[in-house]
Amino acid sequence: MSDAPEQPLVIDLRSDQHFMGQALRLAQRAYAAEEVPIGAVIVRREQIIARAFNQVETLKDGTAHAEMLALTQAQSALEDWRLTDCDLYVTKEPCPMCAGAIIHCRLRRVIFGCPDEKGGAAGGLLNLLQHPSLNHRSEITPEVMREECAGILQSFFRERREAAAKEKGKTPEET
Repeated sequence: MSDAPEQPLVIDLRSDQHFMGQALRLAQRAYAAEEVPIGAVIVRREQIIARAFNQVETLKDGTAHAEMLALTQAQSALEDWRLTDCDLYVTKEPCPMCAGAIIHCRLRRVIFGCPDEKGGAAGGLLNLLQHPSLNHRSEITPEVMREECAGILQSFFRERREAAAKEKGKTPEET
């Protein structure tokens, strides 16, 4: 056992974990609104300039993904569609639609929580964000707080399956 005094916990408010934590808070808001729990923040010069969560069901808009809503907010905040010095933190790997918008807006970096092997466009299914024939490529940092980001999605979909099974009078295992 050491006689050294216990060091205080230091929280780096500029770290990937800090900003992903902010995105996770937004995913929790989506969960509470019965939306697929994905949250996104856009950071410029170590400051959050946009925050959003999925609102597909709420807005009845298939394009109302967290990333798309955050991009719109960031462009409005900067009064420019070019986001070349901005970073996107999102709890789940972006889909092809969102990746296309990310490329168009020229985001510098995309940091995501859990991968999406079936539909992700940052290396899961394909890597649109770094496609060599496109005019822009974003740096990718995958799997930041992967377990937490995957956990909220797994919990959401487990609840959905259980509710659907209950409606049909079956156990989740029978569906």
